[in-house]
Amino acid sequence: MPTRLEKTASDITERRYKVLIAVMLGGIMGPIDASIVNVILPTITSFFNAPLATAQWVPLIYLLTISSLLLFYGRLGDILGYKWVYLAGLAGFTVTSGLCGLAPSIYWLIAFRAIQGIGAGMMMAVPFAILTAVFKPQERGRALGINAISISAGLALGPTLGGLLTSLWSWRLIFLINIPIGLIALFWGLRVIPDLKGQPGRMDTAGAVSAFICLFSFLFFINQVQSTGMNLITGLAITAALLAGICFLYIETHSPQPMMNLSLFKNRTFTLGTVSSLLNFASQYIMVFLTPFYLQRVIHYSPSNIGLLMTCFPLAVMTVAPFSGALSDRLGTRGLAAAGAALCAAALAAMAFLPVDASALTVGWRLAFFGLGTGIFQSPNNSSIMGSSPREHFGVASGILGTARHTGMALGIASAGLLLYSVVPQAIVVQDYLSGPEATSFLGGLKYAYLFGGALSAVATILTLMQSKKIQMHTQAQN
Repeated sequence: MPTRLEKTASDITERRYKVLIAVMLGGIMGPIDASIVNVILPTITSFFNAPLATAQWVPLIYLLTISSLLLFYGRLGDILGYKWVYLAGLAGFTVTSGLCGLAPSIYWLIAFRAIQGIGAGMMMAVPFAILTAVFKPQERGRALGINAISISAGLALGPTLGGLLTSLWSWRLIFLINIPIGLIALFWGLRVIPDLKGQPGRMDTAGAVSAFICLFSFLFFINQVQSTGMNLITGLAITAALLAGICFLYIETHSPQPMMNLSLFKNRTFTLGTVSSLLNFASQYIMVFLTPFYLQRVIHYSPSNIGLLMTCFPLAVMTVAPFSGALSDRLGTRGLAAAGAALCAAALAAMAFLPVDASALTVGWRLAFFGLGTGIFQSPNNSSIMGSSPREHFGVASGILGTARHTGMALGIASAGLLLYSVVPQAIVVQDYLSGPEATSFLGGLKYAYLFGGALSAVATILTLMQSKKIQMHTQAQN
């Protein structure tokens, strides 16, 4: 007769793909929301007659809130259970989407976006922990690869969906559409996601506060310094980040129940995989941030054509990631992840030598080539990171991976802006239409930024090859 524990483990194994669907339903909402808001931000700015400096806080506060809370939510998932942290975030995200859609002013919209980021952070902190807990090690790569479809699909659908919904009624519809999707995902998740926990204990409040101040201040600094340079505000931000970081390390090394177990970083595969993920996302966002400016100012494409061409990247990721993840279950993670990072480096090198009069095909195959490398890299790399984490720290490991991803995004955008402004005269950078010598000068700045991104991917390739050949597959709940 099977024991109760064996029956529970068998039940989790049987419904693992239902759990995957539940995670993907929630996972698609964040990328759609982020990409839509970036596209229709000019519309929101005009609707409220708001200054651009104020309107930019609509996407910025959302990103800062998410990134600063991922570590906290990862540990909270280990303590309270991944299911309840995920579903609470999903419920909060759904409710605040309605509030954003009904915001009476730009300032209320910014406030609601900050609260929405709190819920989104909970949704994004624990999905890797949930999937790693319910799938056996030999299926982990496939599951993470399939999950990547929802993220890539969200990024691909966002720009087109944003324009469509706005034209049907108003920009408010882009937030209100989250409500029915969120309710479906919430009820499905309640039904199928198992109640899984990591290491029990109490929350390290001092560690959580210091981590939040450190991450928020650092991300705010790198976001603002590219446009304002070093001044009193950015100086205070980086000082606060450094002091809070020192406090965080001291607290975590002296607390009996730290928020983040620093011993995770003693594992070479975990550390190198996390740094590689950060570098990959930094190089990715150098390309994602700069390429639309090239298409608009040098090639003179319309916004709709730019959005359509930029989908070559996420569509390639969506196509490749599931196969890469499944293949890594058979062949191992290190070789595939290294090959993917190398392809990203080659794609960015190709982007660096784009001509002034490039065709859509010339740009499109380069974007798809980068998407191919990203799809091959991410699923095996995520699998290696989570596979090298102890079962009781899945939540923290998932939170660290999410923090690396968002920090890489912010670093990529900041470094792209700094390189462009340092090479190209400001009088040329601010122009919307470029031709002749000015277009050539702008393209020269893009070249250095793309090559820098390629160098980051090359470093990620080396770090991936330095990981352990064999990952210790920690015992899963169902084994």
